[in-house]
Amino acid sequence: MPHLKHFGKLLLKPDYAKRHNALKELTKTPRYTSTSTNLLDTEIQLVDSASFLFMYREIFEQQIYKFKASIKNPLIIDGGANIGLSLIYFKQLYPDSKVIAFEPDPNVFRILQENTEKFQLTDVTLLNKALWSSETILEFMAEGADGGRVVETDQSNYKHQVPAIRLREYLNQPVHFLKLDIEGAETEVLKDCQDLLGNVENLFVEYHSFVNQKQTLNILIDILSDAGFRLHIHPPATSPQPFFNRNIHLGMDMQLNIFAFRDQP
Repeated sequence: MPHLKHFGKLLLKPDYAKRHNALKELTKTPRYTSTSTNLLDTEIQLVDSASFLFMYREIFEQQIYKFKASIKNPLIIDGGANIGLSLIYFKQLYPDSKVIAFEPDPNVFRILQENTEKFQLTDVTLLNKALWSSETILEFMAEGADGGRVVETDQSNYKHQVPAIRLREYLNQPVHFLKLDIEGAETEVLKDCQDLLGNVENLFVEYHSFVNQKQTLNILIDILSDAGFRLHIHPPATSPQPFFNRNIHLGMDMQLNIFAFRDQP
């Protein structure tokens, strides 16, 4: 009887009740409204409550980024750091880690800087740049939460020009965890640096399938397989009956979490 256990925890465990109340309060906050929460004990600034709740459950409850590092101070590269939840988690998991984080949205990046300072995260490098296959300037659509992405056509009035950098410039050294949640740029970026992926121990990539665009999942899987990774694939956002009806969100008809890791000896 899960509901009885839930009420029991609310009565007997103050931390559980505090967390429950904080989460409940956030569900009442309108989307794309700046707010804050003490859910992580230190006040964290948010740009959107709904995206925060989704990321919080994935990162802190499911712990999808949990990995075993071969050294005490692993190098972590975070592509698509958003407001910094992943950085907070990584530094809790490995306090001595070195983190290089990329976030192209200028408004979200400002919040990322604030949260990094509030949580006193050290040995963290923040770069207000997009990851791409060349060093250039790109048109970036700011969605207002966690769905901003590079656009090739005039798809939105909410666009910024953002500097882009090649991921391969950072892969000429051992990387213990590489996270890529870059809203559709993942295949382009990994194609550009596939010859250096042997330096990466663990890789998480969120694959995005856009309506009316050619899917590149096969290319992505080939790149990772050729680099010697073994894969697990989880569907955080799919359609239960895709033959009949496809759920479309921000122009995407499918998202997949791809976990790429080395076989243990």
